This record gives sequence, structure tokens and C-alpha cells, in this order.
Amino acid sequence: MKKIFLTLSAAALALVACDKQFDVVSSGNLSGEQASQMVEADPDFLASYVNGLYSYMVAYQGDHDAYGFLSNQAMLDLMGEDIAVGGTLNWGKFDISHSYGGYEYAHTAYQWNCYYTMISKANEIIDFFGESDPQNPILRGYLGQAYAIRALAYTTIIPIYQDPVTGTTPSTSFASDKPGVPIIYATRDAKSAEEADSKAGRNTLADVCEEVERNIALAQPLLAGYERGTKNEIDETVLNGIAARYYLLSHQWENAAVAAAAAQASYTVLPKSAILTNGFMEVTDPEVMWGFNHSTETMTSYASFFSHMSNESAGYGGIGQSVRCINKALYDKIPVSDIRKSLFNGPDGDPSAATTGAKLPYASRKFGFMASWLQDYLYMRVEEMILIEAEGYARQNKNSEAATALKKLMAQRDATWSQSSASIDDVLLQRKIELWCEGFEYYDIRRNGLGITRKYTGTNHLAANQMNFPPHDASFNFQIPKSELENNTHITEEEKGDYYDPTE
Repeated sequence: MKKIFLTLSAAALALVACDKQFDVVSSGNLSGEQASQMVEADPDFLASYVNGLYSYMVAYQGDHDAYGFLSNQAMLDLMGEDIAVGGTLNWGKFDISHSYGGYEYAHTAYQWNCYYTMISKANEIIDFFGESDPQNPILRGYLGQAYAIRALAYTTIIPIYQDPVTGTTPSTSFASDKPGVPIIYATRDAKSAEEADSKAGRNTLADVCEEVERNIALAQPLLAGYERGTKNEIDETVLNGIAARYYLLSHQWENAAVAAAAAQASYTVLPKSAILTNGFMEVTDPEVMWGFNHSTETMTSYASFFSHMSNESAGYGGIGQSVRCINKALYDKIPVSDIRKSLFNGPDGDPSAATTGAKLPYASRKFGFMASWLQDYLYMRVEEMILIEAEGYARQNKNSEAATALKKLMAQRDATWSQSSASIDDVLLQRKIELWCEGFEYYDIRRNGLGITRKYTGTNHLAANQMNFPPHDASFNFQIPKSELENNTHITEEEKGDYYDPTE
């Protein structure tokens, strides 16, 4: 197991060294008015900062399982039950066994550094603006995106470093008073030194949620009507999607349904006719709301999402290392009439497949592969928003409305699905099937207070991975990284968080 000690404290993140795309000029060397005048005179100047933020999210981080935002989601997914790894157990084996969350290990540092660097880079963009909002529509969009990124980063990091709920489904409640994570401000936030200092430690989840909602509110008027150049950027629909994710996490069911419905505008569900050939690798597809359009300059070949997730690829999945297979228990729940069952091999595998990984029983055939490793990264699809809308209704006992929302998805998945009422369990099952291996299972486990079952009669989980974990098990927690404990005086050793390594 790899231990890594990175020095990137919360207090130092506002001064973090930036990549080449950020090394144009530091707004910290200018007054707010000077920086604002600079970008107003040349809006394209700030584009390098915005593009740099998105490029950071796909950047290689030093290990082949560390390639940015999606790698973090992918590694967390392995901590659930729905992915049964096949072939030779390699990358992710410590994540699967829940033995990588201790404060001294690499993956807690990767998670922490990714989201706080995103916040830091967003703060750099924010600090190019003075006290008032810009009038130029391009600049308004850039500022709005920076606020949206902060909202996304805090939303994403909340359940990693804290069990966010008490109880078990369906009677969970959000644990507002539990210790959360630091909040890092930009100069434009106009916080006093004392207030900024007071937020540099482990704030309560309620405090972090308040910061998420503040950023969503700041971003909304700035992104209203903003026309992005590519789907690499965040626009108003994506902001609504980020808000929907946050409201789902924080158990604000009505708000979740409303935001998710608003996010769906201008997108269409991937049609049944295209599912088996789509490959989930083109950001320009009409169901994709937000992602990253890779080029030969940004792709990272073996250290990439598709190397690990696509069993059709020339990467790790294709050659048979930690092959992504579907849990037999979940596969058996997918009706034969559902087209998504054909995204996976059956129990006999596919001996005619071109790669080692794709031949295995229950192996995923969901993700495709392009020459030159030019698959795009998909961060948000409209199908997720439909599922959030349906769950928001179901959580309010509006089961007929939940079924109506879910029908928008199921009409393109299973022609026999005709429910007039959809329960919470109905929606959660469809989330498991539709969003399989896209980075959502860990978050669903955390926000719903669930455990996982891999050891059962007939399981296809490898013997080494046949572990069952109860709800709220401490091994789902990640501790504050060692580097943060060493450099942030506001967090003590005793505050690093609970964690139990089941391999010890």
C-alpha cells in the first residue's frame, strides 16, 4: 500500500502554485479594481484561468489511478458492492478492501488536494473581480463558473470526510452538527481575517452546507443566460445539476426535485437504439450536460478513466487488470426486457471479445474506446437529473409524480416498465443500473446510511473482496491527510476523524 505525504495545507491553498495556464499574472499582485479593469479590457485574458481550472480536473497526478476529478470518483466507487472486480486484482485493491482511508495513505491526500485545489483555482478567478459583479456577459459567466466549482467541490468532499447521516434508509437524517471540512475564502468574499481564520478548521456540516448554498446563490444570476463555448464549461443547467446533487445530499427533497427538473432543459435521454454503441465517451452527445473534451494534448492514456473502466480499451481493463464487472446480485435484478442488461456479459462471458477483460463473465461493455485515447470525460448526464427529480418526489411520498419523472428515462430503457407509482427503492435501483461505474455509488451509500453486501451464495466478487460492511461503518470514512494535520494548526491530531482499517 502506498503512503504519500503531500504538503498542501488548507491555510496554504490560497497561495498554491498554479500550472502553466495560470502563470500569466497573479491577481494577488493587483488591487481588486486593477484586476477588474484588466479583465474588463480583455475578457479573453481570464479564459486561460478558466481553461486551466478545467484542465487541472483531468491532469495526471503522479499515479496511474490518479488522473483528476473522475479518478477520485472511480476509486470511491470501488468501495461499494455494485462493481465486482475480475481478472488480476491490481489498481484499486486497497480501495476495494476499505483500507486506503487512513490519514497517512495516498488516496485521502488525492481526494483532499483535488477539491481544495479546485477551490483555490476558483478563488484566483474570483479575485480578478472587484466588489461589484461584471457587466460583460462573458466575464459574468467566468465568475459564475468559479462560484459553481466551489459549490461542487464542497458538496463532493462533505461525505468523504464525514458520515453525513444518522439512521438508515428510509429514516436517515442529515447530521448537521458533525465536524466537516475547512472553508477557504477568496479576497472578494470580503471576510475579515478573524472570520477567515475561524473557518480554517473543521467546521460543522451545517457551516459547509451554508457555504455551498451561498456559492450556488452567487452563481445563479451570473450564469443566467450565459452561453458557453463548449460543454467543458459550466452553464446555468449544470449549476442546477450541481444544486440538485447538493440538495439530495442534504435531504432537501423538494429543492432537489425542482433543481433537477430545471437542469434537464435542452437535453434528451440517450435513446434505446444508441445505448449499446454509445460507449459513454462523447461530450457532444445530447444527453451529456457537462464533461471534458479531450485532445491529444490532454489525454493521459494508461492513467485515465477509460484505461481502468473500459474493458474494450488497450488499457488496464482491456488487458485484464482489475476488470470492471457488474455484481451478479445487481445483474440479476435487471429485467431481460431492459436494454441495459446487454451492457454486461452474462455468466458465461464472451469468448469472442477482442480483449482479455471483455471476455470475462459479467464484464462491463458499457464504456467504449477510441484510437489515440480521445474518449471524453462525462461529469453529468441528463439521466442523473431525471433520477434525482424522481427521488426528490419519492422522498416526499409523491410516488405518482416520481413515476412520471422516472418514465422519461424508462421509456428509453425498458418498454415493459409501466409503473404508475415509484417508491424510493424503485428509484435507487434505477440509479444503480443507470449510473453504474460513473462515480455515484459511494455517495449514495453515504447519504442513505447504507452498508454493502459482497459475500453471498453465488457471489462473483473475488474471494479477497468478499467483505460485508454494515451501515455507517467507520471504514467508509477518510481521515484528514497527514500533510494537512502537519500544516493546518486549526486541525489537531484528535480531529482527523474516525477510520477503521478492516485489514489490520
